[in-house]
Amino acid sequence: MLDVRERPQFVERAFLVGLYQEKYEEPEGHSLLLELGELVKTLGIDIVGQALVRVPRLHSRYLVGTGKLEELLDRAAEVEADCIVFDNELSPAQQRNLESASKRCVVDRQEVILDIFARRAQTREAKLQVNLARMEWSLPRLKRAWTHLGRQGGRGGATRGEGEQQIELDRRIVRKRISQMREELTQVRKHRATQRKERERTPVPNAAIVGYTNAGKSSLLRSLTHADILVADKLFATLDTATRKVELPNGNPLLLTDTVGFVRNLPHRLIEAFKATLEEAALSEFLIHVIDASQPAAPEYYETTLRVLKELGADQTRIITAWNKIDLVEDRSLLPSLKGLDPECVFISTHSGEGLDELQQRMQDMIANRVVHMDLAIPHERADLISTIHDHGKILEQRYEYDGVRLTASIPKRFEKRFTPFKRNGVE
Repeated sequence: MLDVRERPQFVERAFLVGLYQEKYEEPEGHSLLLELGELVKTLGIDIVGQALVRVPRLHSRYLVGTGKLEELLDRAAEVEADCIVFDNELSPAQQRNLESASKRCVVDRQEVILDIFARRAQTREAKLQVNLARMEWSLPRLKRAWTHLGRQGGRGGATRGEGEQQIELDRRIVRKRISQMREELTQVRKHRATQRKERERTPVPNAAIVGYTNAGKSSLLRSLTHADILVADKLFATLDTATRKVELPNGNPLLLTDTVGFVRNLPHRLIEAFKATLEEAALSEFLIHVIDASQPAAPEYYETTLRVLKELGADQTRIITAWNKIDLVEDRSLLPSLKGLDPECVFISTHSGEGLDELQQRMQDMIANRVVHMDLAIPHERADLISTIHDHGKILEQRYEYDGVRLTASIPKRFEKRFTPFKRNGVE
């Protein structure tokens, strides 16, 4: 990948800047700046100062006026910041202008999130998705890498210098790589579709865990399935989907998928790049929406996830709302107010296990019409049917007799006709 950003080798001290235009936007601005700080710290960078500034309008050159810019640069210099991070999106020109004026590295929220994703990606698919998003982001910024090249003037300015020629060559290289990555992602989606068809042939219902980053999605999957899933108190700790089978209280199996976390103001190009991952949510029978109840901005996190789900076309999918980390909520009297967002929600703690039984019962109710309970008498020569039950259902009771096996089983409704001839009442 071309190195199109000439940033310092080490960035250790960041000064954060958030801008808002209307007075009513100030509380959300504070919340977003706090979240930006968590994102930056995820990269191992210390926060040495921050400023939330109200501006009547956003300026095209520096995003803020020259007077306010001078004030911000003075504050960044006082705390010896080597990087200024804007919560607002910067155009390539604004980024260049701000770096020229400040003599410091200047980035925005989009670039921070892209860097986090680049570090967290593990599988080939995730790395491919991240590289595509970074390439698309970098394309309009390519000329920054070639400012050291000279320009040769010609008559009437018709002759382009070597700098411009290199830029065009570089852009063609990047566009070609973007095209290649999109083709590879197309193949990834085809592979996923094949895997999904295989799952549909074995009619085990499936659900997806969605929610804000660091809300406890991976912890929930680990608690319900006892699987060895990475769990860390970090934003975007995992970017790859993980699907595991969970056994519900009545013995029915369920495939449960953990998805990448959401964040406010997630770059649109990342939503596009990660559709192959997030589409698991759109195609699931139901979703478990996990929210960190201990966060003051929990209602905003709730709305953010629903908004992204709508962009993915998953807003019509049935949802179980699960408020997690209630063991960290100091004032439990505040919890009932969260029911105003979803009266049917459940309160859980993946750490203490509180509420997980209720959650599993709700999950069981979601797929109640997918399975049937049958009393069967299976002849010894049809042991293959018993194997089918083990693979796709659950045997609740079983005893061996001279003429066959008597059992009570929970079976996917799709298989009901196959077992109807062996219903106990029809055999005896």
